[in-house]
Amino acid sequence: MEIKYTIQGLLIYIAMVVYLLSFAARLGRHRKAAGILYFVGFMAALSSFGYRWYTVRHVPLQNLFEVFLSLGAAIYPISLLCRRRFGVSAAADPLIGAIVLLPSGFIFNAQPQQLPPALQSWLFAPHVAVYMFSYVMMAKAACQALSRLVGIPPTRNENLSSAEGATYRMISIGFPLLTLGLVLGSVWGKLAWGDYWGWDPKELWSLASWLVYVGYFHFRYMFGRKYPRINSAWALAGLAVIIITLLWVNLSVLFSGLHSYAT
Repeated sequence: MEIKYTIQGLLIYIAMVVYLLSFAARLGRHRKAAGILYFVGFMAALSSFGYRWYTVRHVPLQNLFEVFLSLGAAIYPISLLCRRRFGVSAAADPLIGAIVLLPSGFIFNAQPQQLPPALQSWLFAPHVAVYMFSYVMMAKAACQALSRLVGIPPTRNENLSSAEGATYRMISIGFPLLTLGLVLGSVWGKLAWGDYWGWDPKELWSLASWLVYVGYFHFRYMFGRKYPRINSAWALAGLAVIIITLLWVNLSVLFSGLHSYAT
């Protein structure tokens, strides 16, 4: 564990603390205070992301420190979208924000790195960004699926027929982003390494996560009305594969490759 005694670290810790205070206020049914704190936490996370961008002089999406930093800022706009479009509660979202900031705050090194030649492409930012937004959307969908499995009743603001329906609609937004990330990555691979597909471990697990959600849509279409709980379990499995893609493949020496952050 590494505590960062820097402006960068201070902004991350402020965001984490305020996110947790927002979640606590939500548990205490102080809705207005929770909303204000959630926005303040988002501004702190966004400031930390902006400060990193200013420091490294490129879009901060290069390594896992920067990736989790971006996830901590992306949770708030996803919350607004899901609440306003689908009426889905954002009660657990500040907690998600604090959790995804934890690796940036205490685990991964914040030392700025120079972009290698392969990442100096116009596809770098859009490829990683659409994946980050899709991952946050799938994480939120998985939380909704978990509430369906454990039987938590929907809040008064949830205007959908069920939590399972909300999960489906969020995955329906996250899946096109996941697909776009896969396509952009293939085009980038062609430009950088001369081939659209290299069977790199990260590419394979990205494809695996995409196929899990293809299976989710197929199963839901064929049997979803009869087995709604299996739909929810499938959404949780999708998030599990995303976590493997994001963390285990990047950090494990078993999966060394062009996309690996392992040392």
